[in-house]
Amino acid sequence: MPENYLGSCLCARVGYRLLSPPRAVTHCHCGQCRKSHGSAFASYGAVPRKDLCIVSGQSDIKSYASSASVHRQFCQHCGSSLFWSRQAGDWADWICIALGTLDSPFSALKQKHAHLESQPLWSSFAGGCMRNE
Repeated sequence: MPENYLGSCLCARVGYRLLSPPRAVTHCHCGQCRKSHGSAFASYGAVPRKDLCIVSGQSDIKSYASSASVHRQFCQHCGSSLFWSRQAGDWADWICIALGTLDSPFSALKQKHAHLESQPLWSSFAGGCMRNE
């Protein structure tokens, strides 16, 4: 596994480097994550804030408060969801990385699904789904 992990937004204006591998890998099915990613769920991994280095496009990152304690960040040009973080309390020293923006190979040892009760009916992962391979 690489010592650094590189990532970028869709238009590549924002680039970042992680100095440690993402941990607490979570596939979140809550409404906010579904809406911000435009998909059935969002996949995130957390790193200590000090381990996230923005290498390009710092001024292209915009943020908004999606709740009283959570801020979400995205590229102002392509709209890619990049990060979310808590501003206080537990996990305030960590930032969650949208794993779809990683350019470096990454394999999570542990993964979990969160807020499955919010999973939309159309996104069933039943074995009967068609697959494109």
